[in-house]
Order: sequence, then C-alpha cells, then structure tokens
Amino acid sequence: MFQWLYDVLWLLAPIWIRRYLDKRSGSAPAYLAHRDERFGKPYLNPVTGAVWIHAVSVGETRAAQPLIRELRQRFPDAPLLMTQMTPTGRETAQVLFPDAQCRYLPYDKKTWVRQFLREHRPMFGILMETEIWPNLMKECRRAGVPLFLANARLSEKSLNGYLKVRRLIRPAAASLTGCLAQTEADAARLAKLGAASVQVCGNTKYDLMPSEQMKTLSGQFKKRIGGRPVAVCGSTRVYRGEDEAEKLLAAWQQYRGDALLVVVPRHPEHFQTAFETAKRFGFKVQRRSDGLPVEPDTQVWIGDSMGELYAYYLCADVAFVGGSLVDSGCQNIIEPLSCGVPTIFGFSTYNFSEACRHALASGAAVQVESADAWREAVEKTLSAEGGGMQMQARVDGFIAQHRGAGARIAEAVWEAVCGHRG
Repeated sequence: MFQWLYDVLWLLAPIWIRRYLDKRSGSAPAYLAHRDERFGKPYLNPVTGAVWIHAVSVGETRAAQPLIRELRQRFPDAPLLMTQMTPTGRETAQVLFPDAQCRYLPYDKKTWVRQFLREHRPMFGILMETEIWPNLMKECRRAGVPLFLANARLSEKSLNGYLKVRRLIRPAAASLTGCLAQTEADAARLAKLGAASVQVCGNTKYDLMPSEQMKTLSGQFKKRIGGRPVAVCGSTRVYRGEDEAEKLLAAWQQYRGDALLVVVPRHPEHFQTAFETAKRFGFKVQRRSDGLPVEPDTQVWIGDSMGELYAYYLCADVAFVGGSLVDSGCQNIIEPLSCGVPTIFGFSTYNFSEACRHALASGAAVQVESADAWREAVEKTLSAEGGGMQMQARVDGFIAQHRGAGARIAEAVWEAVCGHRG
C-alpha cells in the first residue's frame, strides 16, 4: 500500500518540484542549469562501470574525499561517477574531482531510476550520510548493483519520522548491501530502521585536512588582514526567518577589541544581506571579493566566496560554526577543529551531536546559548589568560584520535563487493 502511494506521488510530484526549482532559481540561478537531468532525461555519453558516489551537497561531497582516495587505491581502473542534488554540490565535485563525471541524480521516480542504472551500470554505489530513496535502493538490488550507505548518521528525530512510514522505508533499508555508520548511536538507530549489515566505521570528516591550495589562499588572506586577531563565523545560516549572521553582528556591537570579525554565510544568496546588515549596524565593512587589503579600522570582513571555508578557518584565532544559533542542527564543527582552531558552537547541534559532545568533553570546543555568550567566549579565548594555546593543543589531540574512517569504509566496501562478485 505504501509503495503504491509512493509511486503515485511520483506521478504528481514533478509538477511541484519544477515550481520549487523555478522559485529557488530566483535567488540561485544555477538551479536552472542541467535541470532535465533531475527528471529522467537521457544523459549524453554516460560513464559505465564506475565507482558511483552520491553526495547531496557541499558538505557531503567534501566528506567523500578521504573515502574516494581510499577507494581509488582498491579500484584503480574504475572511473568515478559523482551525483549531487544541489548546484553548489555539483560545482564542488567538479573542482575536487576533475576527472569524474558529475551529474544530478534523478528524483526517485521508478522509471527515472531504472534509466539511470541502465545508462551507467555502476560497479557499486555509495550514498553519503543519510540519503534514503526507496525506489533507488530497491532498483539497485534488482539490477544487481551493490549499494551502501556510508558515513551514515540518523538522529532520533529523523528515525521517528521514518518509522511513521516504516512499511515503505524498511524494505528499502533492508535492500542495502551495507550500512557504515558514524557512531554506535547512529548504528543502533539505523538497525532499528531495518538497515542491513550495519557496522560502525566513524566519520570521514575527521580525515579531511586543508589542501595546499587552501593553505596558500589562507596565506594571502593573512597578508590582506595583517597581524590582527581574527574571529571567523563560518557557514552562518538563515533558517525559518532567523538570520544567524544578524544575531552575531548585533552582539559584536559590544566588542571593544581590535579583532577582525569574518562572516562567511553558508549560501551565496546571503552574501549581500550580510554585507548590508553589517553596514546597518554601523560597522566599517569590506568584502573578500573586493581584492583589497583589509584596512586597519575595518571591523567586519564578509567572506563572499564559495569553497574557501578552510582558508578562512586557517586564518582564525577562534571560530564559530554556523547553523547552531538558529535551530538548523549545526554545520560541520570538524572543519575548524581540523585546522587546529579553538571552536565555539551554539545550542542546536543535532546534525553533529556526537562530534560536539566529544569535542566538549576533550576541551577542544565551547558551547554557548546566545550570540552575546558567543562574543564573551571569543573575548575570553583571545585574551592572554583565556588559555587559547592550551585549547589548541587539545584540538589537535581530539582530531588525531578520530581519524581513519575513510580507510575503514573503503575496506568494508571492498570486502562486500568482492564477495558479491564471487
């Protein structure tokens, strides 16, 4: 019954999805490009027999890097197919994996999924983090394509939502060849959902390190900034009408030191808003895109660029991770920590709850409940008696302790695929 209703939904949903994409394109025109790939249009010159990685957006695509590096050692002759759901994810994949074929994954209508699998005939597929598409999962099993959920995480809230449609989700989850979870808690929830062959492999985001390109760019940023202390607010979000950057800038009005505040919005459509908000609060503000040195009396620098977050964090003496002072679950706290930067995050952490908990326990991070408390934590960290150097040492130890997930996941995939073939 649920499967029948789900398939009927996909007869109607494309109308509404096209309207949604049209609306999104008003602020992000890239949503119009390659749109037909999402709706089952045959792909020109599809790569076949590939290692196929599906990573929804920027974060998942970056998290796939350590895993892809390990998979290429084990499957050196296989081409790479990358699929995404967002323009920024696609752009990131094209930059990080220039030899890969990058395209949008079609939506989960059965005929579109079957066509995708017929076109590409992948060696196997890996869905990064929490991507549950019932028709895709079942059709991969039917077509004999091993499919894995990797770097998998599932919150209690998401589990409860999926369990409401368990008759649809359970058969799909059970059709997976393997489910490679980030934590024991994730593994228990995924097993409760019905996922097959669940094992804990850790989080590949701990394996990520700033590239040489990011280190070089960070050096250029430092030269533009000068010798001032730097507080970076990375991946700030606008969520359900709440503008996180506005909250932070409002609190920064009470700051009296000489540190430069760097605000890097998560989405490019909010670059201009952050700039205008800083001006409205009376700050002297510049943009990264102006290409000019940061003046000594500039108080706020807007990071209006994509794909450069590591370079901003490498400049920082202290970092704040966005999506945590609005209730969107926190962006990736591991990124600033992997740069050796003392890190602050807010009350909303459900996307990275385990990482946040461990970071707090190790003394590598600080949690705050408000923007004013964030400003006070920044001031304390930057002060001589704030213990910033000791905190940085704890950050380095914390990251080293959690590395190795990419190799563990790749080995689990290798064993399952070779066994599947045999």
